[in-house]
Amino acid sequence: MANPLSATALVSALRAEGVTVVEHAGWRTNNRNHKGSWGPVNGVIIHHTVTTGTDSTVRLCFNGHSGLPGPLCHGVIAKDGTVHLVGNGRANHAGVGDPDVLAAVAAERATLPAPDQRTKDGNTHFYGFECVNLGDGKDPWPEAQLEAIVRASAALCRAHGWSARSVIGHKEWTSAKIDPRGVAMTDLRARVAARLTKAPATPSTGSAKPVHQPFPGAAWFRTQPRSAIVTAMGRRLVAVGCSAYEDGPGPQWTEADRRSYAKWQRKLGYTGAAADGWPGAKSWAALKVPYSS
Repeated sequence: MANPLSATALVSALRAEGVTVVEHAGWRTNNRNHKGSWGPVNGVIIHHTVTTGTDSTVRLCFNGHSGLPGPLCHGVIAKDGTVHLVGNGRANHAGVGDPDVLAAVAAERATLPAPDQRTKDGNTHFYGFECVNLGDGKDPWPEAQLEAIVRASAALCRAHGWSARSVIGHKEWTSAKIDPRGVAMTDLRARVAARLTKAPATPSTGSAKPVHQPFPGAAWFRTQPRSAIVTAMGRRLVAVGCSAYEDGPGPQWTEADRRSYAKWQRKLGYTGAAADGWPGAKSWAALKVPYSS
């Protein structure tokens, strides 16, 4: 039993474990805390999405749908192993499950009981990761994605002082679910346990923060985000002589940001559609935007 991590602590823990993280605009305040308590937390639940495509899945998990408002998890784990953060706080992912399972997870017992009751609110007690997979038993689970599940789970276990027994599948929480189909949770927990015997990739302290802002992903900019990252980017564009700003820059992404970035792309030698003002990974790395937490 533990208090939930803050958004900054969560990002730090994930990155310290070597996870590639994308912070989507608004994720730090995207939650269902007005509908019930968030915490104390006891573990991590792994899900599959029954979807294809990273961008559309991230949007779905951030916003939810008419029958279930978002966020639908805390992070979406893509096929390439990138973890996209979409929620911070109570999320609609676990639903009701078995209180005996919760007790077993809290006690870190080696064996979980069969989930034959549906009376306990899991959204209070579990972090949730949705993994992009059709859940039909045929859609593959790439090694990069499995490794990201292991590292993300280990990051939370390490931060809270939990063992791998604190990581369960949705199907182990409630008999109403079958996810994650195609993943043996016993094998996954064994990998998390092995991971926890090693030191994290980098210290999980303030020194773990990168000097430069990791690339948020091309799709992130097209959502017209409002973020300190946009401000930091704009200031760098001004510093390198590529400003098309009349006001600002930042924190709201605007057409002036796109025009300024297009100037930067042309300065790097890009032409035509490659200099359309939408950031790409290589031009972003060259810009060296200072890290913004």
